[in-house]
Amino acid sequence: MRRLYSTFAGGWPGIGLLLMRLVIGSVLLVRASSPLSSASPLHATLTFATLVGPGLLLASGLWTPLAGMAVAVIEISRIVTSDGDPFARLLTATIAAALAMLGPGRWSLDARLFGWKRIEAPRRPSRSSLL
Repeated sequence: MRRLYSTFAGGWPGIGLLLMRLVIGSVLLVRASSPLSSASPLHATLTFATLVGPGLLLASGLWTPLAGMAVAVIEISRIVTSDGDPFARLLTATIAAALAMLGPGRWSLDARLFGWKRIEAPRRPSRSSLL
């Protein structure tokens, strides 16, 4: 992850990325839960079930580039293969791809696991105290 992003955005940009991740993750989870609770065809249920994992990953900010690109590919393929409103799917795919390119932000698991660490070295005693 550190190779993908030199820094993890903090401040207002980090809050914006957090909001984007939470919104797109919750949209995916809500859309995935509706066919799972009703009697839908198996292929529709499997397609929506594949969105649960990336939705959870995006909401928590873990493996954001992989999860974002997976959501973008799934949503674009759903635009091509299924009927319905393509604009909602296009918006979801665009936000997921943007998150994959921009990164998760400072308030994410990616930043905690792969971000820069600050290591404090203990102070060395001065020469005068050794003599």
